[in-house]
Amino acid sequence: MRKKKLVSVFLSLMITSSLMVGCNGGSQNNGTSSSGNNGGGDDIIKIGADLELSGGVASFGQSIAEGLELALEEINKEGINGKELKLVKVDNKSDAAEATNGAIKLISQDQVKAIIGSATSTNTLAQVQVAQDNKIPLITPTGTNPTITNKGGKVNDFVFRTCFIDPFQGTVAAKFAINDLKVKNAAILIDSSSDYSKGLAASFKKSFEKDGGKIVAEEAYVAKDTDFRATLTRIKSANPEFVFLPGYYEEVGLIVKQARELGLKVPFMGGDGWDSPKLVEIAGKEALNNTFITNHYSSNDPDPKIQEFVKAFKAKYNKSPDAFNALGYDTAYFLADAIKRAGSADPVKIKEALAKTKDLSLVSGTLTLDKNHDPVKSATILEYKDGEQQFKTKVNP
Repeated sequence: MRKKKLVSVFLSLMITSSLMVGCNGGSQNNGTSSSGNNGGGDDIIKIGADLELSGGVASFGQSIAEGLELALEEINKEGINGKELKLVKVDNKSDAAEATNGAIKLISQDQVKAIIGSATSTNTLAQVQVAQDNKIPLITPTGTNPTITNKGGKVNDFVFRTCFIDPFQGTVAAKFAINDLKVKNAAILIDSSSDYSKGLAASFKKSFEKDGGKIVAEEAYVAKDTDFRATLTRIKSANPEFVFLPGYYEEVGLIVKQARELGLKVPFMGGDGWDSPKLVEIAGKEALNNTFITNHYSSNDPDPKIQEFVKAFKAKYNKSPDAFNALGYDTAYFLADAIKRAGSADPVKIKEALAKTKDLSLVSGTLTLDKNHDPVKSATILEYKDGEQQFKTKVNP
């Protein structure tokens, strides 16, 4: 991984130099006014999407892409300041090094004015330095790790997100376990290769113990593992009343299935990484009973704005939208609103407008950014019943 990171940084520095040379070569090649190149012509503003369209978490990236495309169809009916937004997608193959390379391509070859992606925290973190070096706004719809926007107390000024962050999500899960499920002890099972999983687990543990809960077991696995029986047997021997499992759907489905086969019937709970139709296929409907997730929205929420989105999404894709669909959709509107307020396709001006976003009404809630470029918004808790997500409650920050 160290070698890959060094290569990525080297490529990023090279790309920065080449873009600066391009800028010095004349405004006709990199301008942002109506007389210059708006990343695709006078009437087009190119927007990049660096997403997991294949690989281990392809379901996430594909869902975000569907939401983006629906939103852009709607936005382009009226346009933004007389211009059309054009989406340029790259497939990062659910790999961090590919995510870095994708960001470099979008900036250097496609000349996009902003990048949306990725779905996961790890793949988003792989793009942050490229975006910062080249002064191109980067918005992750679903990357929840706090260090995406703020590293060591320093805000990444060109990086934003549409979703809430891991500490909030983990805290909500802990409070739900103690207050609603009335559990007094819990086990934690994490993906040790995932920044997302480790971040949620840390915030869950801190909040759970603060409120009087006891952690009786902490275990780990690595992405792509398929046999979790030995680990689950150790967890079962600790007699937990609850298992917190902040992972992604591929492994989570197998873990829950194998846990039920071993007779571990206690409630399991995770975060938005569970939210994929593939989860039910992998785990089975019955195994998922008595499991819960924190999420960004529910298609069953009666809120009129949500139901209007659900209707439009079903008309286009003939299926009900999940949270990744909703956050992809919202991210397009988040960016479009900033471009409109900036009155320009200049990435720096777009960045400044994004940072000032306040009270923007979106499907996943009303979005106001804090000083770290993180939204202050509600979380939704869902329960799986016979393979279907049921809206449980909404938790305000």
